[in-house]
Amino acid sequence: MPIARPESRFYRVIAWIARSLMFTMTRYDWRGSEHLPRSGGFIAAANHATEVDSVTFAHYLYDNGFEPRILAKRGLFSVPVLGMLLRATRMIPVDRGTADAGRSLDAARDELGAGACVAIFPEGTITRDPDLWPMEGKTGLARIALTTRMPVVPVAQWGANELLPRYGRLLRPIPRKRVQTVAGPAVDLSDLYDRPLDSTTLREATTRVMDAITVLLEDLRGEKAPAARFDLRKHPEYEARRTTYPPVERP
Repeated sequence: MPIARPESRFYRVIAWIARSLMFTMTRYDWRGSEHLPRSGGFIAAANHATEVDSVTFAHYLYDNGFEPRILAKRGLFSVPVLGMLLRATRMIPVDRGTADAGRSLDAARDELGAGACVAIFPEGTITRDPDLWPMEGKTGLARIALTTRMPVVPVAQWGANELLPRYGRLLRPIPRKRVQTVAGPAVDLSDLYDRPLDSTTLREATTRVMDAITVLLEDLRGEKAPAARFDLRKHPEYEARRTTYPPVERP
């Protein structure tokens, strides 16, 4: 069964405060909860368009009976107050581009083995796509999914970017923003389990997950995503740069 509510009183207090605040600023349209497994661990994978959608993502999972463990970049754990909250709620720090990157994958596997919901943004950072469509994902999620063989549930969300624009500094709580979130059926990766865990296999698994998320997002937005997905690997100079809109054309 899912971890419905945390044992930590501190976690419950944080969740109560966050939920109360979010309900004053958002009107939620939540769908697809029937696709969230009710036994054993699973991975929830969502698109990432603004800093605040990590909160709306967690809110969706929490109110559906799960205590999500979100993979977050290591630097956030050093931010005063925020870092304390992340550690207290057992979020998983990610060491990007370092020799310690494998530690976050090990921690995620341990949480999954204990029956937890591990929440991941496969893109690894906020999308650089000019129109906020999902960009090519990184392969960390695929590595976790293929080694644990746990279900990967795609989740699409839309509307949180109206509350806080990409890389925005100030919330726009008035009027309340409609935030849509939907989960889809688990992505079938079973044919990849026994293949060598090489770049081809990891990229195939990643693409399947990103495709599933994109299809769900198309339904929420009522429009088609571009045929070519924005690929940050082709523009490494923008990996760490925080810009309102990426200064590159769509491939």
